[in-house]
Amino acid sequence: MPDEQFELMRRILAAPSPIGLEAAMTYGVLKPHFEDLMPDSWGIHQFRGNAGIVVDTHPGRDDMLTVMIIGHADKIRLQVRSIGEDGKIWIDSDSFLPMTLIGHQVTLYSEDPKKVGTYRALRGGTVEAIGAIHFAEASLRSGSKGITSKQLYLELQLHGDGRRKQVEDLGIKSGDTLLLDRQIRRGFGHDTFYGAYLDNGLGCFVAAEVGRLVAESRALGNVRAQFAFAAYEEIGRFGSRVLAGELKPDVILAVDVNHDYDAAPGIGDRRYNQLKMGAGYTLAVGSVVSEFLNGVIETASRKAGIPYQKSVCGRDTGTDAMAGVLASIDTATTSIGFPIRNMHTISETGHTGDVLASIHAIHATLKEMNRRKLSADDFRNGHPRLDGVEPVTLPPAPEMQAKSKAKSKAKSKAKSAK
Repeated sequence: MPDEQFELMRRILAAPSPIGLEAAMTYGVLKPHFEDLMPDSWGIHQFRGNAGIVVDTHPGRDDMLTVMIIGHADKIRLQVRSIGEDGKIWIDSDSFLPMTLIGHQVTLYSEDPKKVGTYRALRGGTVEAIGAIHFAEASLRSGSKGITSKQLYLELQLHGDGRRKQVEDLGIKSGDTLLLDRQIRRGFGHDTFYGAYLDNGLGCFVAAEVGRLVAESRALGNVRAQFAFAAYEEIGRFGSRVLAGELKPDVILAVDVNHDYDAAPGIGDRRYNQLKMGAGYTLAVGSVVSEFLNGVIETASRKAGIPYQKSVCGRDTGTDAMAGVLASIDTATTSIGFPIRNMHTISETGHTGDVLASIHAIHATLKEMNRRKLSADDFRNGHPRLDGVEPVTLPPAPEMQAKSKAKSKAKSKAKSAK
């Protein structure tokens, strides 16, 4: 991945956009980015109840096939639960394993008590739980017992008398948000990178890059593309269903991280399909996924030589691909992703090749839809049918094939002799 492209990915992932405060990424990075590159005919939808945005290539053209590509801008947040007399700022772990947070530097974002709506950043704090190995129980020291979320606190290195008052005088209060403090950087392995919040700034980066390719080519005369950056995904995918419900796209392509099951430790007996980092983007099958839509994506990917892997889903994709059904609208949907390691930690790890594969696969899919002039009716009538399918039978065993070949040879010789 070129340095300029990697830097945009870094900027998107670095934007402080915790759940409920996503505007740093959507309004601070993505909106100006699109305003610089998009044609004047494009538009941007904004919303009252959340900071999500949707960039629209053909505003108002409800007669066209509308395809919404969704990344989610919200990051997993830590929150201040309470402040102790000793100055300890007790925090929750949200969707992080408590043990993965210990010792890591965080930034605390706190509203200015003198100016409502204005926020400050407090840096230099770390997440702690035990204080030192010397204070830990024997079971914790041996590893037979883990750290619980109730043990986590923010260490601000305060000392002296009245430490609780020192904290309160800083304006820190219950409900304040904390984010892990580590920007992505290139990894040791070829074409890899690591850092915090690949989930899911990467999905937003992919949607933004597809938007750039579409803007540069200006070739979508038959498809209306909507590049969506949703809020509230990490607490139940509440933002994307609003975007879908408001704009009612015909097709939804959710872009989100996936797991590198091949490299995940200790799960071999669970028989997951072996998605691998570096082997291409992932394409969901199962759940509410549209097989007709998947067929279009696979056709486009094969034509372009883009590698992909099938990702098996059960009842729920676990991504914003569920936005349509959760919003009770009729839309064909699927989920595209990239296998990463160490999900929901400060050291999430990905492969630039997988990310680039997803970008070009989505762009190729839009071009394929445009070339075929697909309409909403094509999706309505394109559902695969299993009645009347061709039965599959095993070919003859090798020894039977050999006998059959020998007989055929003998017959040929006999005919030649005559």
